[in-house]
Amino acid sequence: MRCFKSRYLAGLTALVIWAVSASLPTQAATILKPVDQAAQQASFLEFRNQLLQTLERKDLKGLLAVVNKDIKASFGTENGIEGFKELWKLDQPATSSIWRELSTVLKMGGSFSNKTTFVAPYVFSQWPDSIDAFEYAAVLGANVRIRAKPSLNASILKTVSYEILPVEFSENQQWVTVKLNGGKKGYIASQYIRSSVDYRAFFEKIKGRWQMTVFIAGD
Repeated sequence: MRCFKSRYLAGLTALVIWAVSASLPTQAATILKPVDQAAQQASFLEFRNQLLQTLERKDLKGLLAVVNKDIKASFGTENGIEGFKELWKLDQPATSSIWRELSTVLKMGGSFSNKTTFVAPYVFSQWPDSIDAFEYAAVLGANVRIRAKPSLNASILKTVSYEILPVEFSENQQWVTVKLNGGKKGYIASQYIRSSVDYRAFFEKIKGRWQMTVFIAGD
């Protein structure tokens, strides 16, 4: 009889816990949709369009013409225009990754922090202060697939749109590991999710001319 009563009470307790947890509201997802304020200032919009063309041509002279002489390019010693050139291996411009990285940043919008400073991409400029930038990343599109394994052939666990998700470090450059409810893990193709502390650029209007004063990653 005691055994039956113990089992009954244990079962009743589990049922109550389940009922309470089921009644709790699901925490709303944090959404970060794309923002692009470039058109708010015609001079900056024109500058950005021209810079994108410069990057497309891999025009070294054109690029360096918009890089501020005191640019912050790292948290180490590679700062100023000479440090920038060394960091991005611009002695061999054809194979430098600057063209791809900066172009990606510019195409991801951004916002004005004041009348003379534009910060790109939006993932950095609009990132919520309350969310740890090293523990989370932003999904870049609508209906992005989270897969059970880091493979395009893997089953789809769910789809998400512009959510900020907790992530886990991985050496896999093609897939980002995301943490799901219940301790589960999923995988998003890296081109569809981005950390706010990835590369970002600051552009300032100095003496009437737009210049890139910061191009950096990390913290």
